Amino acid sequence: MTEQEKARQLWEQGTQRLMEGQVEEAVRLFEQSIAVKPTAEGYTFRGWALSFLGRLDEAIQDCHKAIEIDATFGNPYNDIGVYLMQKGELDEAIPWLEKAKQASRYEPRHFPYFNLGRIYEQKGRWPEALLEYKKALGQTPSFQSAAQALARLRARLN
Repeated sequence: MTEQEKARQLWEQGTQRLMEGQVEEAVRLFEQSIAVKPTAEGYTFRGWALSFLGRLDEAIQDCHKAIEIDATFGNPYNDIGVYLMQKGELDEAIPWLEKAKQASRYEPRHFPYFNLGRIYEQKGRWPEALLEYKKALGQTPSFQSAAQALARLRARLN
């Protein structure tokens, strides 16, 4: 098994543990993956796991490392935006979410649009929020959170 394959296997195991709610075990597996071969995915997902533990500054640092490895990977840009939102730093989050929208390698694409919509809605910038929610639905028509946000905001404005 190559280093790349071993790192991916550990990353996949970490992702599974995270989905099962085993956050500490997920962090351990992501760290093992990074030790075998540092990847943008390994750092991004370790950051995501750390965010579940409230360690947002460390999560942001991991996303910066992921971007250094692969600037085309959109997930760490979106995640930095989300972590800044969680810290109440809405204006600082906006450029990161805009970068996520531009990333060539990013799935699922609807998240940065939805997150920008949430920021604009919180800031009372409702026309911009509506536009971002619509764009999120344009990326993924079945995305219920965006559909609900769009309906809620439209109802508020009527």
